[in-house]
Amino acid sequence: MSKTVAFYFDLGSPASYLAWTQLPALCARNGAHLSYRPILLGGVFQATGNASPAMVPAKGRYMFTDLKRFAERYGVGFGMPAGFPINTLNLMRGVIGTQLHAPERFEALLTVLFEGLWVHQRNLSEPAVLAQTLGEGGFDAVAFQALAAEPQVKEALKLATQEAVGKGVFGAPTCFVGEQMFFGQDRLDFVEQALG
Repeated sequence: MSKTVAFYFDLGSPASYLAWTQLPALCARNGAHLSYRPILLGGVFQATGNASPAMVPAKGRYMFTDLKRFAERYGVGFGMPAGFPINTLNLMRGVIGTQLHAPERFEALLTVLFEGLWVHQRNLSEPAVLAQTLGEGGFDAVAFQALAAEPQVKEALKLATQEAVGKGVFGAPTCFVGEQMFFGQDRLDFVEQALG
């Protein structure tokens, strides 16, 4: 496959979750490879001066309503996790560490964590809640935490986030098809068009 969709995401972004529910099928339809690019959205915000829409109360209320509309359109579960917005530093380190060291388990891990947050509405920044969720999904919570604590994994997430900012990423999800950038899960029709 010569066509690739680079998907920059953070688990704590509800729009990243919605994009994740749609992108595998979109890529399959178009004979494209889906390249997962975990980043730390907080780091992107810090580097670009951007902020979560949730920080503007009126915008946040509208955004949540709009996201629910898309979830209904897609036919997927959706609700806000307890404690939103949550700190995803540990989660994203574990995600990128799994991608690097156990790639065969990477997509299964994304399913466990994305659904834990956005379908089961769990605050996965709480260690006990994360451990329970990982265990239920067939993952070893102790091993996950050890991986997230590795210096090379921490550095990999930092570098991936810096690379994203260098490409013009200012929020999540952001998709690239070649050099074309598409921000937001509500731009997937343009992503698909770019693959055509």
